[in-house]
Amino acid sequence: MALNTVKLLNDNGLRKTDCRLDVLDYLLAQDHAVTHGQLELEFPQFDRVTLYRTLSTFEDSGIIHDVKDGSGATKYAICRHGGCSHEGHEDEHVHFKCNKCGQISCVDNVLIPEVPLPEGFRAKSRSFLIEGLCKNC
Repeated sequence: MALNTVKLLNDNGLRKTDCRLDVLDYLLAQDHAVTHGQLELEFPQFDRVTLYRTLSTFEDSGIIHDVKDGSGATKYAICRHGGCSHEGHEDEHVHFKCNKCGQISCVDNVLIPEVPLPEGFRAKSRSFLIEGLCKNC
């Protein structure tokens, strides 16, 4: 298990359970977002609810963020920018979806621009998805 896994859990005041350690190690090793279903296949020793609770805890703590790609399946990726916490996510960046393999990658160095909204409108979240072919396809 990587040292940064334990540090992330400690920094966020989270207990070090087997599920949290394993899932966080796995997410840190990925270069793309993953679904709950992918985690179920990777970790059959943990039940569906435990994995959902783990993802929810990580998201609430600002360790991961969700990515909605229009497919109906929520995907999850590590918040690598820093500044994310239980108070909110500060890494609103562009995501890239490969139309061939379906992988979603974070484009951390490109932030979503501020969009002026009409008077009386309030944004709850923002997303920006670019589709095309990834470097492997």
